[in-house]
Amino acid sequence: MHGIPDFTNVQVWVAGDVMLDRYWQGEARRISPEAPVPVVKMGFEENRLGGAANVALNLAVLGCHARLAGWVGDDEAGRTLRHEATRRGIDTQLSTVVGLPTILKLRVLAGNHQVMRVDFEQPFTDTIAAPPWTADAGAVVLSDYAKGTLADPRDLIASARTHGLPIIVDPKGTDWARYQGASILTPNWSEWTEVAGVSHDEDALAAQAQHWISTLELSALLITRSEKGMSLYQAGQAPVHIPTEARAVADVTGAGDTVVAALAAGIAAGLDWEAACRLANTAAGIVVGKVGTSVVSPRELADAKQQALPKVAVDRNQLARQIADYQARGERIVFTNGCFDILHAGHVSYLTEAASHGDRLIVAVNSDRSVTELKGPTRPVNHAPQRMDVLAGLAAVDHVIEFDESTPEALLGLIKPDVLVKGGDYANVSDVVGHEIVEGYGGRVQVLGVVAGVSTTGIIDKAQR
Repeated sequence: MHGIPDFTNVQVWVAGDVMLDRYWQGEARRISPEAPVPVVKMGFEENRLGGAANVALNLAVLGCHARLAGWVGDDEAGRTLRHEATRRGIDTQLSTVVGLPTILKLRVLAGNHQVMRVDFEQPFTDTIAAPPWTADAGAVVLSDYAKGTLADPRDLIASARTHGLPIIVDPKGTDWARYQGASILTPNWSEWTEVAGVSHDEDALAAQAQHWISTLELSALLITRSEKGMSLYQAGQAPVHIPTEARAVADVTGAGDTVVAALAAGIAAGLDWEAACRLANTAAGIVVGKVGTSVVSPRELADAKQQALPKVAVDRNQLARQIADYQARGERIVFTNGCFDILHAGHVSYLTEAASHGDRLIVAVNSDRSVTELKGPTRPVNHAPQRMDVLAGLAAVDHVIEFDESTPEALLGLIKPDVLVKGGDYANVSDVVGHEIVEGYGGRVQVLGVVAGVSTTGIIDKAQR
């Protein structure tokens, strides 16, 4: 997958067990004289969306039009949940059930430590009716937390299929037959082994996955495997194993909600299963690095994808795709080129100034062959990989790439930077190589000065003397 889709016109329905997560935060400075428990002096209360509502919140933060269906009680918690969902941009289609409470999880914290959790819930006995979704809804998520809302989701699945909607199910329990006809199930490893048992090797695991895909008439099955990443199985296709992108794990709370939300958003935006799963994997890698139930923004996803492309690029087409992603987000691309044989203060000053003309600086470096052609048989002093590594170490530089042609014109035509920067004594912009290419598509050329008294040739002459 290249880049992050635009989710602003994407609609996703979420149906399932909605919850309110409430936090009472305070300080504990003494033990109760009545029992060996801390006395927490109340500081403040915080309400967060949980369960299916957290899936909807993840979708809303991504920029999707999130619509939420589920049960709430006729109580303060239900009213608070509706308010919080609406405040966060979620279109609530919640039904009120009389005589049962809204699912509420109350956590009491002393400082950063959870002292206790109190759950207010009774299982719902009626499955919600199919919401008024239409064919323009991009996808449907069934978020099952085993609280009764999705005890029998067959009518929901049939209705969504009638409208041609892909159905992503986050399953619970061992009765997967009730999910028959969905598009994809997203069990974690524990949920998977509870149903399918432990496989002795990857081939056995793949065979089991294909069995369930066939039995349940699924299009795909995604198993999340903690530190092993994710495994995607599609009907009749070889497995796709996606390694984890988590750099540091702080808290896995809510990670499953983020996975199904990003997966659904990707599918609704037109991605195929593999691309959408890779997007979900990136989102999961971000959210587990945060404390508590968290969400992932489009900017965080885009930055994570940008980090996946090394600063020293080896494939110019891959770099071009990455630059197109930057530009799609409104970022201005600055391009410059040179030999950069022995990096000196003049180079650093020049590159820092060049970077100030946009958001991303791309540096194209002459290959060893082209340096010799330009500078003579004794150059370069440093080979291209060394020169590129040094440039990549500069904060001002975003990406470095080598070119072997006599001029960077082919790169300019492919990358299409917004600004072409050159340093030197150019009387006219028309003297800059490649100016006609850049100006031809609406870019501009910027000529910078040079730092007097500092040059690679001068350094070499001084070293020789």
